[in-house]
Amino acid sequence: MAMKTTLILGLTVLTVAGCSNRPAGMFPDESAAVQPADASFGAATAANIQAMTNPQQATDALAVRFATEVESTVTFPFNSSVLTPQAQAVLQQQANWIRQFPEIRFRVYGHTDLVGSAAYNERLGRERANAVVAYLATQGISRNRLEALVSFGETRPVVATQQPEMRNRRTVTEVSGFVAGSPMLLNGRYAQVVFREYVLSAVPTTEISATEGGAGGQ
Repeated sequence: MAMKTTLILGLTVLTVAGCSNRPAGMFPDESAAVQPADASFGAATAANIQAMTNPQQATDALAVRFATEVESTVTFPFNSSVLTPQAQAVLQQQANWIRQFPEIRFRVYGHTDLVGSAAYNERLGRERANAVVAYLATQGISRNRLEALVSFGETRPVVATQQPEMRNRRTVTEVSGFVAGSPMLLNGRYAQVVFREYVLSAVPTTEISATEGGAGGQ
């Protein structure tokens, strides 16, 4: 009886030991429960790889961010391409945002309301786009990064009306792509553009106690 009890205990010990030494992730729920201490670093690296391998997707992401974080539209008086003080204030906000991304190009689209001929409105829309580009240039934005080549004239109204409508008399600034040949576009380790903040946030923090190093400040 004693021998039988000893044998059972021995098998139990071997079973427990085998369980404790099994490779991590052997069972499905176990591998799902294992998480890195700081998953944000991996996410940042993956995001930058995506920016390097898919510049169009990176451009789209920046376009969404620009439209979300600043007002992309300015409006104009009737039959005019003169920038109002309110329009200038919006463009100053745009310039502040644009300066953060020197590797990115922007395009300004000009629009008009439906009053007047299509040819006249196409020309007026271009004048409005040029006025915006000129103002952004006074705020320190290189003209090489700004395009005012597109005028939709009266073809894309916000409000469908034949009457004068300020919401239709507008320009819209959008991200259009990367600056060709920019030395800052990629540095071999991280994309310098889209996920710059993500990379910085992924740097692991180091906590050093006051007693480490043998001395401390007073």
